[in-house]
Amino acid sequence: MSNGIITTKDGTRIFYKDWGPKNAQPVVFHHGWPLSADDWDSQMLFFLSHGYRVIAHDRRGHGRSDQTDTGNEMNTYAADVAELVRVLDLKNAVHIGHSTGGGEVARYVARAEKGRVAKAVLMGAVPPIMLKTTANPEGLPMSVFDGFRTALANNRAQFFIDVPSGPFYGFNRPGAKVIKGLIDNWWRQGMAGGAKAQYDCIAAFSETDFTDDLKAITVPVLVMHGEDDQVVPIDDSAHKAITLLKQGTLKTYPGLSHGMFATHPDTINPDLLAFIRA
Repeated sequence: MSNGIITTKDGTRIFYKDWGPKNAQPVVFHHGWPLSADDWDSQMLFFLSHGYRVIAHDRRGHGRSDQTDTGNEMNTYAADVAELVRVLDLKNAVHIGHSTGGGEVARYVARAEKGRVAKAVLMGAVPPIMLKTTANPEGLPMSVFDGFRTALANNRAQFFIDVPSGPFYGFNRPGAKVIKGLIDNWWRQGMAGGAKAQYDCIAAFSETDFTDDLKAITVPVLVMHGEDDQVVPIDDSAHKAITLLKQGTLKTYPGLSHGMFATHPDTINPDLLAFIRA
């Protein structure tokens, strides 16, 4: 099958894509908030062309999956991934997560069944924790995320234009080459999801502490981050995450944004391939 639906233990239907030879090594992609599996089109086509089996799912409440009003938190997200992995019987897989998806990868991989995971990639990812706390004084204040919630509740359609038009892809930087198709596609993906699930997910990506997950991961992990990431600042994410991983490699990209895999696939895709083949 090129795509399908699984139904989780709590009755939630999760949409997924599954392309390529079923006996090839799986590469599983985990999207950011508030998007869908479609955000990985470039990477899925790239790895498919190199002989891999590529899988991506729409997180519950996002894209074509059910618009859930419960379970919109990291433990359930990771449990959903575990169910998908068992249904598709994925072994020796590489899990690649962007932003919120990076948190999902960290939580899933830390708890994964033996033999399921070979490697992982955290790209522009939220771990260890985004929120400013006593233990994380360099984090972003709650007012930032309350602003997200207010903007989503008041006018989600406009908010989902403002984010990709500005900081997500760095299109607000002087001299930036604005790619309208990326903005439109971000909006399309975001508006396909459920407002309640996306609202809940703001707490999931900002307040979840992944410190123990990162410490528990034993497989090789590539941490990739744009040095001009305005959404998940590098100093409080990648630079901290790398110190917690047993087998971590850090690769940063001067001038690149939070959405660097979409704006610069010709740079990011070969680096992903080199890590997987190493």
